[in-house]
Amino acid sequence: MATESQPRAHKAGAFDIRLIIALLIGVYGVILTVMGIGFTSDEEINKAAGVNINLWAGIGMLVVAALFVTWALVRPLVVPAETTTETGDTPAVAGE
Repeated sequence: MATESQPRAHKAGAFDIRLIIALLIGVYGVILTVMGIGFTSDEEINKAAGVNINLWAGIGMLVVAALFVTWALVRPLVVPAETTTETGDTPAVAGE
């Protein structure tokens, strides 16, 4: 009895859009956090009603980026191994 080897489903990995979004938000979060810690003057803080807005916005963006990464790790996207053609008659295997 020969078993047919079927293509297996795989995870999206680095191509998961949530990781790309997390990377972009994380980079901007790091930049804003560094700007808030080291390069924000007292005059700029006074303009923002006494709040170091760069620091808080940067920390918020880092938290959101961490949530996106956690979401992508906890619930990974699974790419199906088979896709059907437009007519739906014959399944076409990815990569053929």
